[in-house]
Amino acid sequence: MATHPVGSDASPYDDLAALPDGVRGRVLALTAEVLPLVAGLPPAVRRVAGFAPNRRARLGGSAIGEALLDDDLRERVAVQVAALATKDDDRVEVAARAWLSREDGWSDLVGQAGSTAEDVRGGRDAAELARVRDRLEAAEQAAREARAKSKAQLEEYKTENATLRRKLGESRTAERQARETAEEALRLAEEARARTAALEAGQDKELRRLRARVEQLEAEQAAQRREERRTSRADRDEATVRARLLLDSVIEAAAGLRRELALPAVSGAPGDRVEAELAESGDDRAPTTVSVLTSGSLLEQVLSMPRSRLLIDGYNVSKSAWAQSSLEAQRQRLLRSIAPLVSRTGAETTVVFDAANLTSRPVVAAPRGVKVVFSPPGVIADDVLRDLVAAEPPGRAVVVVTDDQAVVRDARAAGSRVASAAALIELLDRG
Repeated sequence: MATHPVGSDASPYDDLAALPDGVRGRVLALTAEVLPLVAGLPPAVRRVAGFAPNRRARLGGSAIGEALLDDDLRERVAVQVAALATKDDDRVEVAARAWLSREDGWSDLVGQAGSTAEDVRGGRDAAELARVRDRLEAAEQAAREARAKSKAQLEEYKTENATLRRKLGESRTAERQARETAEEALRLAEEARARTAALEAGQDKELRRLRARVEQLEAEQAAQRREERRTSRADRDEATVRARLLLDSVIEAAAGLRRELALPAVSGAPGDRVEAELAESGDDRAPTTVSVLTSGSLLEQVLSMPRSRLLIDGYNVSKSAWAQSSLEAQRQRLLRSIAPLVSRTGAETTVVFDAANLTSRPVVAAPRGVKVVFSPPGVIADDVLRDLVAAEPPGRAVVVVTDDQAVVRDARAAGSRVASAAALIELLDRG
């Protein structure tokens, strides 16, 4: 389920549909360009990622827009987009990148980009009006020149009237033609003024029509999104009921088989041998365990399964959350934050810290329910995590928390679930 950053202010542009057309189109184009590089895509968007680059935004725009409602996915997209070459002089692209990353001032950048687009359209209307006005001024100038010419001819006719009486008829004819020319020029000027007024009225009417059409399309799109979300929730609820029914059947069958065979409770754990060897490879001081904070969401649900196993890449998680603190402070804070989760879920928990370059192992105070392991000299924590995963039997609920992609691949190949460091930190912060 999509979440918004804690403490963030609401913005009219939180929803992709609320963005100006240019910014929304650039967001979809940038997302489509980096789509194959983004991990954890929903199935619908994963299919779009297989399209040719020039077809992703055109054919998969709806699926991409729906997926960007998930803030986690949007943040992963923003990380990949940040690696692309940027055009700092392009306000629309700057606004689109800011919307994805939600950097400080992103809402103002989106608003400025939308205003810029409106200014461009207003500039085109102003230019057209200026051209009509220029034509009107030219017509008026022609009329003025015609009137001036007529007056000059009239004065000339009056001066020559005494000597050119025989040409009086011709002079009157010329004067009449001059007047008709002046009147035609005035008529053309009036027609130009009327056309200008009609053009302005038509532009206003078209602008109102387009605004009404945009509002109608936005309302239809919002209704379609609501219907899609409702259908998606219904499908998920039905799948959950089926899965829970199957799970209850399996659990009841397993409990009946256990009673039938009179099986005793299992003692020990598959990872005990690996952890014991790691403890013997260090100094005589045995590592201790630490408590965990409360957690929620899917990670806690998985850890609440019977005899679940939680393996944590210690420094990978602590450096993601508290990079400015010392390694010792990071260890203590991480271990203090885990205890409530372990107490509540009952998950068998091991935190592995990298000590490949240390000759002696630090002493830590660990509460009950959590094991702390330091990797032997010359061995990195990633290899220790791989050994612990390999020691677990198939079918057990094993969760590995790390952002190391090599460990993620190996853990998944071994049948374990994987959670990111950010997911665990989020659960601890909620608690």
